[in-house]
Amino acid sequence: MPNRTTPLTPARPDSAGPRPSRTPLLGGPAPILASAVLWGTTGTASSLAPAGAPAAAIGCAGLALGGILLFFTSRRARSLPAACTRPERWLLVLGAAAVALYPVTFYPAVARTGVAVATVIALGSAPVFAGLLAWITGGARPTARWSAATAAAVLGCVLLVLGPELTGHATPMDPTGIALAVGAGLSYAVYSLIGGRLITRGHPSDAVMGVLFGAAGLLVLPLVLCVDTHWLATTRGAAVAVYLALFTVQLAYRLFGYGLRRTPASMATSLTLAEPAVAAVLGVTVLGERLPAASWCGLAVLAVGLVMLTAPAGTVKSVPES
Repeated sequence: MPNRTTPLTPARPDSAGPRPSRTPLLGGPAPILASAVLWGTTGTASSLAPAGAPAAAIGCAGLALGGILLFFTSRRARSLPAACTRPERWLLVLGAAAVALYPVTFYPAVARTGVAVATVIALGSAPVFAGLLAWITGGARPTARWSAATAAAVLGCVLLVLGPELTGHATPMDPTGIALAVGAGLSYAVYSLIGGRLITRGHPSDAVMGVLFGAAGLLVLPLVLCVDTHWLATTRGAAVAVYLALFTVQLAYRLFGYGLRRTPASMATSLTLAEPAVAAVLGVTVLGERLPAASWCGLAVLAVGLVMLTAPAGTVKSVPES
């Protein structure tokens, strides 16, 4: 009977010892869910930015500040490139580009299609991309359990976020906005897969996240400086940027990297579908929004999918060798 592997990498070297047959809740899913909770606050936080602040600039400013801070607070980040093989260094480059691509695509998608549609498309497509990429690159296929749980989570996400749209007037779709949201989902899946692969090869999770996000922060910094930066000089603008940097980038991705030590990227991206639930709850409790019955039903379906994902069980199994 072949050993079970994750979709991120081949099994660890024998010297690392046998991997546990089950993923401990506190060792994998819990940090991923905690990072999703923090990411769920980004919409509420960005809504507090000064009027007229460019949407992409808000996200890029948080990434630039938070990514560079994450790099300098990660003890082994500066020595990581030298410790990597040449193919792994190319993975770092590709991963950093994918991280930088996310705010450049997601926030403009929000501006074109709205928060609901952009969130559903980006977060709903990310687990699918992650599962497919893991299958293509690692020779592993998703189990029926993972497929069913992810399908339930995506369906719940759709009902939750699009509930108001389903019960109200239809809004014309923007093809460019949809394409940008899909690109955001793909970029998220790519850097999650790369980060997980490097971590499971034995590189420290804080160093991997520090290098990926520090380099991505440098990549998006020119975009922040080239647009209107007057909003950053205000108290509200600076507070929003600092919050996004400290909590939704530095802390959230440190937790995300820690969770990726024992959580396959396909499962991790599915777990982060909790983000729209957090955003919806904050919208009701903080911003005074109201959710229709369809959204509450979606929240229940999403919860079922997340429970299926976090319950100790094999998420992905190896493709038997011929």
